[in-house]
Amino acid sequence: MFTVSLIAAPAAANLDGDLPQGIAARWGGSEPRWLAPGIAAEFDIAAIPDDIDQVWSDLQVIGIDMVIQPAQGRRKKVLLADMDSTMIDQECIDELADFAGVGPRVADITARAMNGELDFHEALIERVSLLAGLDEGVIQKVLDSRITLASGGRELVATMRAHGAHAALVSGGFTAFTTAVADQLGFDEHRANVLLADGGVLTGHVALPVLGREAKIEALERITERFGLSPQDVMAVGDGANDLGMIQLAGSGVALHAKPAVAAQARIRINHGDLTALLYLQGYAQADFVTADPAA
Repeated sequence: MFTVSLIAAPAAANLDGDLPQGIAARWGGSEPRWLAPGIAAEFDIAAIPDDIDQVWSDLQVIGIDMVIQPAQGRRKKVLLADMDSTMIDQECIDELADFAGVGPRVADITARAMNGELDFHEALIERVSLLAGLDEGVIQKVLDSRITLASGGRELVATMRAHGAHAALVSGGFTAFTTAVADQLGFDEHRANVLLADGGVLTGHVALPVLGREAKIEALERITERFGLSPQDVMAVGDGANDLGMIQLAGSGVALHAKPAVAAQARIRINHGDLTALLYLQGYAQADFVTADPAA
């Protein structure tokens, strides 16, 4: 048995009431279950339909995401999340580079690296080198004035943790940012690269080894081993090429508003919904959402 999830952007709430009913009837599915009016509905089918790609494309035109996954085991016990452009709306290194006067150059490298056009390790080393001489205090300025939490992130982390899941923030960015973001969102742990400074000034270097694609896979493997779980128990989410390994290994790997090269290789793509889509994919209704970390 498979579950079909239909999800709209919460701000649009344009999932028409007749749409789930019509697709369910077309595919011989069960009566649709509404998880949130105008935003999310689901129904069950016995087999993957032949016209899934065409229906998915048609729904994308009207701003609706569709995901089909096995009905069993949808609720995950681990959340593994990227930070930049996933749990927050920005790329931290691009914001630092703007203060350093090299914003456009670094942003171009970031975009190419996240789309898989450049080696992540080399791209990070090059970008960090351009930050040499920047006052370390700029990091706090960026956190205070430029970093915004992505929509639905608080609900995602708090709801999964309230139901016993372990939440880990695993970023190719920097601990100076993951420390703050993990604390704000209630993650159980965080991993990222360490920006090196000397006398309150960034040196233009990062501590080695660089945390990139392989390190994110390693984090998934170590966390699941620690709790006696398997990759099937993990929901991983990210948007860049360095996230692909964990996205492809996880039981539910979600490419969220991802770069084209990443979305093309992910089984689950969310192009319109926000981070609450990851809760709807697990069968949580809007009424089940927890809006604050109960452990905080």
